[in-house]
Amino acid sequence: MDVKDIIKKAVSIEPNSSVKKAASLMSKKNIGCLIVMNNKKIVGIITERDILKKVEAVAKNVNSVFVKDIMIKKVITISPDDNLDDAALVMSKHKIKKLPVVDKGELIGIITNTDIIKNSERVNESYFFN
Repeated sequence: MDVKDIIKKAVSIEPNSSVKKAASLMSKKNIGCLIVMNNKKIVGIITERDILKKVEAVAKNVNSVFVKDIMIKKVITISPDDNLDDAALVMSKHKIKKLPVVDKGELIGIITNTDIIKNSERVNESYFFN
């Protein structure tokens, strides 16, 4: 099975958006991360964990912290034509749980470790639970 078989729509946000807006959007959409986009280019990713761990370190007032202040700038991506084993290995190697899917430089969606486990009988779950 390939990444394109389980891909979900990714939700994005701009880097100058407030972290409060990001948290609200994640809550409203019931998702754990947002892809940070600037001029249709991926410039980062922000997760619930980033918000929980980094906001206090940057500033006490959540209204004064912006996505660009706490986002992860080095975004690991995968192609829709890669197979789920490859995706699982990438996630395990980089210790990440969410993987944006990019085709010809354009964001087309996202997959998570949970998506992979749910959709593949062959993926070794120890990639994620070690």
